[in-house]
Amino acid sequence: MAKSQNAFIKQENEKKRLKKRKDKQQKKDERKLHSSENGLDDMIAYVDENGNITDTPPDPTKKRKIDVSSIEIGVPRREEEDLTTEKTGRVDFFNDAKGFGFIKESGTQEKYFVHIKGLMQEVKEGDMVTFELEKGRNGINAVRVKKI
Repeated sequence: MAKSQNAFIKQENEKKRLKKRKDKQQKKDERKLHSSENGLDDMIAYVDENGNITDTPPDPTKKRKIDVSSIEIGVPRREEEDLTTEKTGRVDFFNDAKGFGFIKESGTQEKYFVHIKGLMQEVKEGDMVTFELEKGRNGINAVRVKKI
């Protein structure tokens, strides 16, 4: 009686599995052998004084001391504005339905938010106005707005 075809296929598959396992173990041994030669030093990268990535450590004589307090993260601070003086400007945008708008100052072309509660008289777009500035919850607002 001859061996069944199934038994032959099973033997071939077992040979392939053993060969694959042997190859995998051989590759693993090679990696271990080469990793001990290279080590951690080959994986480290440095940044030189110009910001370029290199494999050599930077020269310690070219090291600069940076004052941490001089670094600003986010929006730069605005200079303190004189909020008490009366300024002039033109109503750039005003929405009566929503009750807010913006005034563009004549001298600096800065835009300031104005709410309907900050108006002394009714205004519309294009009107020349005088106003004062006041620090609000979300920034500087125009208040005590009067038409010229």
